[in-house]
Amino acid sequence: QGQLVESGGGLVQPGGSLRLSCTAVEFPLDYYGVGWFRQAPGKESEGVSWINSADNTYYIDSVKGRFTISRDSAKNTVYLQMNDLKPEDTAVYTCAARGMFWYDTNYSPMNADDFGIWGQGTQVTVSS
Repeated sequence: QGQLVESGGGLVQPGGSLRLSCTAVEFPLDYYGVGWFRQAPGKESEGVSWINSADNTYYIDSVKGRFTISRDSAKNTVYLQMNDLKPEDTAVYTCAARGMFWYDTNYSPMNADDFGIWGQGTQVTVSS
């Protein structure tokens, strides 16, 4: 089984932007659905966004209009572009892959148990 490697986290001021990357090693991410989860200190993990095998996308209400999930097949990578970041976006962000040829367009809410391959997580801190 392959693995996922994330990068792009860091410290940013409110209103700033970050782009997280999730790169698959030793398997073709293009065929898989990919989700981003986040966990803030003292809070439960929550699913933030997903992209399915047809590149349909989903976002939780709190990030709609600010976050964009996308896929670069040539780089075997899924990105999460995060704009207008807020202190409440502070969390460890982790990407995960599920199911080859996953075309569900009504999948909500996100459940971590549905995702089988996980990255290591990257810290995002939004603070002035």
